[in-house]
Amino acid sequence: MKSKVIGTVSLVVAAAGLFAATAPAFAQQKTITVWWVKGFYKSEDEALAETIKKFEAKTGIKVELSQYAIQDMIPKTVAALDAGTVPDVAYSDSYDVQVQGKWAYEGKLEDLTDVMDPIKGRFVQNTLDASILYNDVAKKKAYYGFPLKQQSMHVQIWNDMLEKAGFKQSDIPNDWTGYWSFWCDKVQPAIRKATGQRIYAVGQPMGVESTDSFQSFYTFMDAYHVKLVDDDGKLLVDDPKVRDGLIKALKDYTDTYIKGCAPPSATTWKDPDNNVAFHNKTIVMTHNFTISIAAKWYEESQNQNLTPEQREAGKKAYEQDIVTASFPKAPDGPTIKYRSDVKTGLIFTAAKNKAEGKQFLSFLLQEENIRPYIEGALGRWFPVTKESQESPFWQADKHRKAVYTQFKGGTSQFDFTRNWKFTILNNENVWAKAMNRVVSEKVPVDKAVDELIARIKQVAG
Repeated sequence: MKSKVIGTVSLVVAAAGLFAATAPAFAQQKTITVWWVKGFYKSEDEALAETIKKFEAKTGIKVELSQYAIQDMIPKTVAALDAGTVPDVAYSDSYDVQVQGKWAYEGKLEDLTDVMDPIKGRFVQNTLDASILYNDVAKKKAYYGFPLKQQSMHVQIWNDMLEKAGFKQSDIPNDWTGYWSFWCDKVQPAIRKATGQRIYAVGQPMGVESTDSFQSFYTFMDAYHVKLVDDDGKLLVDDPKVRDGLIKALKDYTDTYIKGCAPPSATTWKDPDNNVAFHNKTIVMTHNFTISIAAKWYEESQNQNLTPEQREAGKKAYEQDIVTASFPKAPDGPTIKYRSDVKTGLIFTAAKNKAEGKQFLSFLLQEENIRPYIEGALGRWFPVTKESQESPFWQADKHRKAVYTQFKGGTSQFDFTRNWKFTILNNENVWAKAMNRVVSEKVPVDKAVDELIARIKQVAG
């Protein structure tokens, strides 16, 4: 396997030709290029590298792997599209949310039905649905992506801080209004009194450059049963019930900040910042679209480069102090049905080695290859295959069990899977802009919602 080191990215890979002696002679000269997002954990990259080694040994096809930081993946891919030098296979955590629907619509993506149809019985239906996109050139829907992993919304709580404030987990209300009042009106003053520090109760992501902010706001919309598009992607925002639900969701989301129960810097947070605030214990709880917060402490508990004291601190945080929980019940009583963001990779129609690229995908998506990659993320990603979801890995501790239970409760798709123009709205982060109109520019909530609806209609109508 030939690999590139991009910036500070170091890959654990074998030298090219390691398996040449066992590879079929007819395939010796064939090379495919694979662009892949840099893993959050070393174990992810190691699992990918191991799969590539096995693929090379079995097929004789060489893989030139380049890994990039997530913020670099889309700009580099767009530049490659413009230059006509696209990779044979590409994957980024950001593709599905920001660009893949648009590329499918424009006819730039290869139909992967021949890869997915023979194996679709192994995959959970919601992950297949998210991979079926509309091609306006071919005038059809098809697999213009392959499902790799998925994520959803979770709440992370410092239980030791909650106890220091004089409360137990059993004290946390499960009704919508009581839940948010509990953190703001009870926990925050109590933890400040107990510590003498300016600690905030809630990490409420609101930054325009944060995907956490729009994913979190979708959960608030779902609490009020706001449906922006129908199953065919047509807008429903002219329905007065949609406007009313948006007003309630935006008011609840911004009230926490206006009441002083979220850090002032939350309006400019980027994706890592609520994690950092949580790790530094300047907030008691936050909502996050993976359990990467808890998993960070697990990773430290296993890191042999740290001192025994640091590893023990990581173990205590992961096993005792941090809680992975769900949102409260919706305001009208039922359990919220969470959105699942199914992460999908792709092959471009302009790729030079599509057949070999599809061969690599078929190999990667085999159970014995995809499972180590997903589990290498330490619970940050949930599997897309039925068998992997039932792996003992997801019953190994309380955090993974919480993720398992939440996904098994059923999920729904994001709007961009039905109407690709929502990727534009997500790139703009119209949701966070509406929040900031309210909290920073003091615009009334109903006016901010009317502006939001107008922009949705302008872009996605």
